[in-house]
Amino acid sequence: MAQLVKLQDYISRYQNDLSRYPTQFIRLKQNQWERVRQQWQTGEVIERWEHIDEDALLQEEKGRTFFQKFFPFSKKEKVIVQESEEIETVNISGEWAVEDQIPEEDTTLIFEPNIIYEPNTIEELKKMFIDQFFHFQMKWASSTLRERSYVDPKYMRDTLLRAMLQTLPDNYLIFYYPIIRVKKAPIELDIIILTPTECLCITVLEQEEQAVYIANSERFWMKKVGKNDKKVLSPLIQLNRMEKLLEQMFIQSGIEMSIKKVLLTRNGYIDYPGTMYGTQLVDKRKFPEWMEQLRRSVSPMKHMQIRAAQSILNNVQTTSFHRDIWNTESTENKEN
Repeated sequence: MAQLVKLQDYISRYQNDLSRYPTQFIRLKQNQWERVRQQWQTGEVIERWEHIDEDALLQEEKGRTFFQKFFPFSKKEKVIVQESEEIETVNISGEWAVEDQIPEEDTTLIFEPNIIYEPNTIEELKKMFIDQFFHFQMKWASSTLRERSYVDPKYMRDTLLRAMLQTLPDNYLIFYYPIIRVKKAPIELDIIILTPTECLCITVLEQEEQAVYIANSERFWMKKVGKNDKKVLSPLIQLNRMEKLLEQMFIQSGIEMSIKKVLLTRNGYIDYPGTMYGTQLVDKRKFPEWMEQLRRSVSPMKHMQIRAAQSILNNVQTTSFHRDIWNTESTENKEN
């Protein structure tokens, strides 16, 4: 499960201490999954859902097991099928990882589940787990102990965001349409994925189903939907601008990392004669294979990868509200 470092201009706890949160994220997920899996296999009775903090993961709780807190199912015999039980294991490079507790920060892992059936296989259990963990990731990408940002509900329904977070490995850091400031002017970028070895700049083309984008080197492309043709602005303009901005940030921070450009559409096709130099074209036909190639990464997180992420975070715009204001407004809304 990739890490959502920055979403739009929302406050992110990764901005507070990027040296600690990636490792904490990995520990939390791996520890929680292992305990959930073990409790599911023993068929413990679950009473209710509760909030579980990181300290609770490191100690045996009294009176009720971890799984009893997380899955409200009746006790019954489970059929343990021979499927992969590992949700994911990622090596953490010691050259940058910090294992200390994060001071004065909320480390609570909060789920808001709505599970209405008992998983019969380890794969069903795994799917439930990562679906609930997605909500936790959204909290980390929009709140800290003292601040929160208003999250547009569309991101909770964003299938591409969910697919990237749930499919790509823990050692990938994702910036999803971050807003950066260039000479005090806000500029929205597209998707940035920092792998341990490279930076991927991704511009997405997803409009009508089965649309065909006829590409060329000009300023405008042709989009064909059925019998209708429409001239559209070349997506390479935005993609090339994003590459240049990241290059400038990396140079200023002394970052040595290759930048690769990707033009992506999951529901359409890209028709380009020949090979587009420096840009990978991923359309409906190639998307599954492309995601699978990214998923297979086995390299541990790198110091240069963390530095690259920090150089971007140093230039982002953030819009947030103090939690006191948030809570006051919530109370007033309930009273009205």
